[in-house]
Amino acid sequence: MVAAVPQPRRSTKLWAGLAAALLLALGLTGAARVEPAPTEHRPNIVLILTDDLDAADLSRFPNISNLLVSQGTTLSRFFVTNPWCCPSRSSILRSQYMHSHQVESNRAPTGGFTRFRPLETSTLGTWMHDAGYRTALFGKYLNNYPQGAPRTYVPPGWDEWAVPVTRLYQEYGYALNDNGVIRHHGHAPEDYLEDVLSAKAAAFASSGGAPFFLYLAPVAPHLPAHHAARHADAFADEQAPRTASFDQADLSAEPGWLQERTPLSAADVRRIDRVHRDRLRAMLGVDDMVGALVDALTRAGRLDDTYIFFTSDNGFHLGQHRLRPGKTTPFEEDIRVPMVVRGPGVPAGGVIDRLASTVDLAPTFAELGGASVPLSAEGRSLVPLLRGLDVPWRDAVLVEFYHPSYSPQSPPSYAVLRTGRYAYVEYETGERQLYDLQEDPAELRNIAGTAEPGVVAVLSARLALLRACAGMTCALTDAAGLGDGTA
Repeated sequence: MVAAVPQPRRSTKLWAGLAAALLLALGLTGAARVEPAPTEHRPNIVLILTDDLDAADLSRFPNISNLLVSQGTTLSRFFVTNPWCCPSRSSILRSQYMHSHQVESNRAPTGGFTRFRPLETSTLGTWMHDAGYRTALFGKYLNNYPQGAPRTYVPPGWDEWAVPVTRLYQEYGYALNDNGVIRHHGHAPEDYLEDVLSAKAAAFASSGGAPFFLYLAPVAPHLPAHHAARHADAFADEQAPRTASFDQADLSAEPGWLQERTPLSAADVRRIDRVHRDRLRAMLGVDDMVGALVDALTRAGRLDDTYIFFTSDNGFHLGQHRLRPGKTTPFEEDIRVPMVVRGPGVPAGGVIDRLASTVDLAPTFAELGGASVPLSAEGRSLVPLLRGLDVPWRDAVLVEFYHPSYSPQSPPSYAVLRTGRYAYVEYETGERQLYDLQEDPAELRNIAGTAEPGVVAVLSARLALLRACAGMTCALTDAAGLGDGTA
């Protein structure tokens, strides 16, 4: 029997020693949290957060491709803190890893809206609102919202609010909390949720004089991936990508939860292709949303003074490693997501290959808008990278996943240390995975049992430190330097 990997505990002595050098070290790594100087004219900021979009080819979507990718910069190695909706979105709202915000799943008692609600007094919304921004959140908020609260409940920090309170993923036949008023939508074409959200976003971005922060969260392409009627015939002949790991032949070196997966049947493959087509069709609604928003900003004369960030809360797998459609695994398909930014000073057609994470979004928006970030924040601002500055940066990101008892399809609890070269995973079962992404980008060969022990030891030690970090110490830990070629 393999000995269980102990859960890291925050050592007061360890962090006291690190804190003694914190100011100097953070200065050297470019991660010191300095209050941004107030400016007379601050930019507008838009976050478009899709649901379950993998790091796929965005060229399939003309508005996203032409208006964002071609006119902005892509962060090619952008990761989530957790490959599951509610924990990931909690990290975005708080700039904290899962072990700090402790929203561990999508449902109570370990997660969901009820778990996050006590944290709502300090979020991205309150930070931007307190800095003088008009704020709005349209679309998906947190799983099981508004459980335990009135349907008309609007969290602190948001000036405008339009979030479904029933049938979130159906896109039709839902009830919407529209600024504290419940409005029921049926099944007519004009009720399609992405179009309703798109109209609200365009109106919000076109009105008012103060700078605005818009958190726009379409449901697509989350299953069942319902699409607008106008997109029903799109991608009719499309197949899911047959990647190198699709229906992987040999899983003998993998952890037990993966070895149990049987080869894909013909019915499995047909379903995978069908799900893939539906997801693409659903994303066309988001593509229309991007086009409408950019058009509204252009007509209002605000496009040149607006940053637009486009990303996802987690990725999605479709047959890789014998996995039926889903998420929550430590593989690249689930933890790496698209990230595109356009805005003032951001190079058109640029690519940034530094390691970045969803935990970095809130500090980035705060710096752009002159907002204050609390010491509990664990990410770092991406602004220097977006401005093309050659600054010292992190060499590792952390991904965590907690396995709730009600989710038998998910792997056991684990944590990932993702460096520029390696993906290293430790499970609560004591099992491990290690992939050399330079030699094995498809993650087909788990070398945890055959790699140089020193490399594994370094990766394990770094992972333990990141799993125990808190607040500003995380910025010190993720740039501590791996050495031995492991970066």
